[in-house]
Amino acid sequence: MKGTVGELGEFGLIRELTSRLTTTPAVRLGPGDDAAVVAAPDRRVVASTDVLLEGRHFRRDWSTAYDVGRKAAAQNLADIAAMGATPTALLLGLVVPAELPATWPLELMDGISDECQVAGAAVAGGDVVRGDAITVAITALGDLQGRRPVTRSGARPGDVVAVTGWLGWSAAGYALLSRGFRSPRAFVEAHRRPEPPYAEGPAAAALGATAMTDVSDGLLADLGHIAEASGVSIDVKRAALDVPAQMTDIGQAVGVDPVDWVLTGGEDHAIVAAFPAKAKLPARWRVIGEVLGAGAGPQVTVDGAVWEAAGGWDHFGAPAG
Repeated sequence: MKGTVGELGEFGLIRELTSRLTTTPAVRLGPGDDAAVVAAPDRRVVASTDVLLEGRHFRRDWSTAYDVGRKAAAQNLADIAAMGATPTALLLGLVVPAELPATWPLELMDGISDECQVAGAAVAGGDVVRGDAITVAITALGDLQGRRPVTRSGARPGDVVAVTGWLGWSAAGYALLSRGFRSPRAFVEAHRRPEPPYAEGPAAAALGATAMTDVSDGLLADLGHIAEASGVSIDVKRAALDVPAQMTDIGQAVGVDPVDWVLTGGEDHAIVAAFPAKAKLPARWRVIGEVLGAGAGPQVTVDGAVWEAAGGWDHFGAPAG
């Protein structure tokens, strides 16, 4: 499509965006009315929202519009899965400059729609507004299907801590991109398009997870949220962490200990959870630590020692990626 968003107009843009969407049975009424109607058989709707701002959370010289769409949807849908729920629907708020090429928001929507299909959800509606900077605001919804939500506050001393999904890959990809590299491609793509293990959230709930979160700000930072909410301490075993050989090579090339990326790198949207010690975890879950008593206060340690370096992402101090 040629032209700009301004030339297409608000309603023309909405028409083009919605024409690219698919749906699911959970979305009873999608775009086109004053509000969407999403089925809630459980009578409890799990909801999460997040905002991506150009220059803060993504760069157009690093990521395509499609990449941004996949990432925007993934980070919200991962929050739903981390509550033990199944993603059902997504709402989009989009702010774009009038001079933006019209193809950009359409490719963004393709990315969002495709990521929704991966998670089993659909775009149910949204809004578009003219503004000076591209802003992508998403609200995701989910269904607990009769399960209790798995919050951050249920971890108890004696639980094991396990993770599923990638850790540190996005951070390694960011390090490569920030130095002008575009390979190894697997790590660059992990930064551009995270791949949350959506099905593992509800599966963890069924396995008896006592506390759970997705790793969006960094493993130590997000485990810190669980420790604080649960009133416990958590110790991570460095030897249990998965550090691929290629990540080690990247670390050596850029002068970074790759364990730093695994412990503090965000935006992989892996899922980390606490389980009763006797829980039988599938092979896709890796036990990386244990829950202890609070002692002097809730905290997260690595091999029994406080991690002295920065613990993870800070939205008021972190660079754009």
